[in-house]
Amino acid sequence: MRSILGLTEALPSLVESKFKAAKSSGGLIFSPTELALIRTSTGVPFQLRYCPALGKKPKPQKDKAAPSKKSDPFEKPDPELLVADVPTADPTHLLVLNKFPVIANHFILATKTNKQQTHILEQDDLEITYACLKAWKDGEARGRNRRLFAFFNSGEHSGASQPHRHLQFLPVESMKDEEHASEWDLLTDLILSGLPLSGDDKTTDIDANVSERPHEVLQHYAIPFTHFGIRLPADPSGDFLMSAYQSLLQEAKKAVNEFIATRSDDLSLHATEDGSLPISYNMAMTTSGMAIVPRRSEGSMLKREDSTDVGYIELNGTTLGGTLMVKNQAEWDLLRTEPGKLDNILNDIGIPFRSKL
Repeated sequence: MRSILGLTEALPSLVESKFKAAKSSGGLIFSPTELALIRTSTGVPFQLRYCPALGKKPKPQKDKAAPSKKSDPFEKPDPELLVADVPTADPTHLLVLNKFPVIANHFILATKTNKQQTHILEQDDLEITYACLKAWKDGEARGRNRRLFAFFNSGEHSGASQPHRHLQFLPVESMKDEEHASEWDLLTDLILSGLPLSGDDKTTDIDANVSERPHEVLQHYAIPFTHFGIRLPADPSGDFLMSAYQSLLQEAKKAVNEFIATRSDDLSLHATEDGSLPISYNMAMTTSGMAIVPRRSEGSMLKREDSTDVGYIELNGTTLGGTLMVKNQAEWDLLRTEPGKLDNILNDIGIPFRSKL
């Protein structure tokens, strides 16, 4: 699928040169982070990133009585941030740099028309996402091992910040640091190393005309929130990608419905009159596979042992990358000294995981 993009330059060099120029000119504001490694009680490694600069940014006031239209950064993207229109022959999407990155070469795939973030992804969204993943890997140079992580946030509990449909990309080589490189990998990789659900738990709400069927849905016992993954073959077809995504989405819907059936006070389905999906979720993709996490909260309040509040920790699809970020010193200190607090956060943002393995 590499040729679907139609780029005349290797994707990594295109993104890197654009990022360097925009950073130098002030077109984007890069905020580096301090990095530590913490683990869940089951030993799953998570990157903990500390970025005090983001904590100083003022948040827009939410005035429900006088709503104002939020600007759309993808409608007319800043030329300094625009990487390319894709496919170049007949563009349906655009590649644009994140204006406020904390990881180098963070870029975004957005639809050229303003499609909704809360609607189901379409086949071309998935095809172009995979094409970017493949192009990044194929753009290896000077012996560098390149890998790209894609994630998608959908719904009010997912950490989504823009209603215009977009997926995001982080280079794994930019996420890693030398000190912890050998101790940490993407959480998605751990999911894809798991075991399949039993036959009784498989869903069948998938288009019967799809010619290629996805592999079995996978889970890993060590991860504290409900999650599902599917491995991808080399160069999967668009039909395969769509079928895999639909399979994961059906599992996520099923998990949310089962949770609501017993704890309806803690979560409810979203309105669907405008075509939005009834659940919030994060989806991630690599060239190896696809994973999804149904969400019930955008974040969790971090508390001390005496139950006093420290700060509200918000998480988005980078959770499936095995990373989370804090913006103040107290949060940074507490999570490093008491990593067990990580379990509480992960339990709060997702559906509690009852292993069927």
